This record gives sequence, C-alpha cells and structure tokens, in this order.
Amino acid sequence: MRALALFAFVVVLAACGSSSSSKSSKAGTQSNPADSSTTAGAPVASVASVKGKPCVALADPLPTGAPEVPIKVGPAPTALVVEDLTPGTGAAATATSTVTVDYIGVACSTGKIFDSSYSRGQPASFPLSGVIKGWSDGLVGMKVGGKRLLGIPAELAYGATPPDGSGIAADEPLWFVVELKSVA
Repeated sequence: MRALALFAFVVVLAACGSSSSSKSSKAGTQSNPADSSTTAGAPVASVASVKGKPCVALADPLPTGAPEVPIKVGPAPTALVVEDLTPGTGAAATATSTVTVDYIGVACSTGKIFDSSYSRGQPASFPLSGVIKGWSDGLVGMKVGGKRLLGIPAELAYGATPPDGSGIAADEPLWFVVELKSVA
C-alpha cells in the first residue's frame, strides 16, 4: 500500500511539466520514480501505444468518497479539456502555487483508474511547477473548494514514455477529476 501511495504522488509529478520529449528529473541527481526515461538508473520497458484509440467509459468502481469522472466517451482529447464541475470560491491557484488536492485519474483507452488520492484516504500536495503540463496548465485559475475535470492529451501527459508500472500506456490521454483543497 505504501508503494502505491508513493507512486500515486509521483505519477502527477515529474515530466518537467512540459512536452513529453523533455522528461528529466527536477530533483537533480535524485532518482524520480515518475521520470519516464529511467527507474533507479535502469531503462524503462517500452509500453504498447494506444495512439488513436477512443476514450471508453469508466471500467472500475469508484473508491469511497470519489466523485464521478465524466469521461467524454469517443475520440480522445486533442487539446486540453478544462471544465469546472463545481466552481470554487476561495483563493485561485497560480503557476507557482503549491496545491493540496484530492483527485482520481482514469486512462482514456481502458477506462481503468490508474491513481486516486481517495483510495489512500488523504489528499496530496505538490507544486504546480513540478507536474505534467496538463495539470500545470489545467489547474491555474482554479479556486479552492472547486472540482474540475481535466481531459489531457498524451503530449500534455506522459507521451510515448509513461512511468513504468503506472497502468498508463504509451500515448495515453488521461482524464482526471481534481478537488482543490488549498493553495500556498
């Protein structure tokens, strides 16, 4: 369970928050498990690509307390989808904010939940400058107390090199529902 919690935290971290071609660790020489190029210095095994596959409905039961994930079934998103499900009323996240969130992530091509803070029973905190580009772009302007749907094209997520063992295929678009708890 502890390994799952560690993976869940780092799956949204790394990837430098930029294009899928520049995914080096922001922690200098410290190994980052979500760095798509290596895991503890070893090459990451290639994962079959799902490029061009449509998004399917949620295939897993929701963890206790998790919100519905309104996946747009059909063609995968080709641009970032940002949709407020519940507008917040508190402070707004900026590109330099550290956020505390509850979230659930679903793979577009399978409908499988690959990560969820709800299953761990506690929110996660991280700087928006250290997450995948779909999150860093998609959460800016979100207000505390809000719930937001993100549909993230593969190139704004992990592209062709997702984290090994993540349950995310190569070229996999991702769907998230994020609840913003606080910003700092």
